[in-house]
Amino acid sequence: MAGHSAWKNIKHRKAAVDAKRGKIWSKCSRAIIVAARSGGGDPKFNALLRIAIDAAKAANMPRDTIEKAVKKGAGDGDGETFEAVRYEGYGPGGVAIIADCLVANVNKTAPEIRTIFDKNGGNLGVPGSVTYGFSHRGVVLVPAGGITEERLFDVVLAAGADDVAGGDEGWQVTCAPADLARVRDALEASGIAFEGAETSFIPVSMVDVDADAAARCARLVAALEEHDDVQKVHVNAEIPDA
Repeated sequence: MAGHSAWKNIKHRKAAVDAKRGKIWSKCSRAIIVAARSGGGDPKFNALLRIAIDAAKAANMPRDTIEKAVKKGAGDGDGETFEAVRYEGYGPGGVAIIADCLVANVNKTAPEIRTIFDKNGGNLGVPGSVTYGFSHRGVVLVPAGGITEERLFDVVLAAGADDVAGGDEGWQVTCAPADLARVRDALEASGIAFEGAETSFIPVSMVDVDADAAARCARLVAALEEHDDVQKVHVNAEIPDA
């Protein structure tokens, strides 16, 4: 889930990968297929595909599986297509929730997502009902060590980044979603290690919830993440992994 801390978000996903590797790989494959289908199968000329492949590699997805997904998306495979759909709603405690999906059959997925919200004390809203409380940004995480803050600023600002925020674990670089690939490529070209290059919805403000609401919201988010069509879940509260 994506809340206040992008670093916690990355750690959460890595833990999910370890626990449910097969399902995560399936979701990575779907993202690669969509990226290759929309922009071609050569990652050198398809920024979205480069980012999707990076995510698959971070999930330790085998190279041949990645290549098969690229070929399928580029046209060397069946005709299955996926549509990007975003579901929005509220969870326990008034927590805003966004679920980004890649859907093969929206008529099947929509009622399933609604049921997940209903069964876990949430309410599915209409498009735009919660996204106004988030900022859609490109986010790249640069671990601490091996580079000075001045050098990092020089590289990413020249590539189009609009902010660099420091923390104990490193820096969070943000940019417009359209500039994400350029920032990512500039870091790679400069030999700067990074992780978690992705687009994300960053909360404009956070909601405070008590322990009970947090636990119930965590169950709702976990149920959404378990759904095959859900790629990412974003929330505007700190929800403990436990």
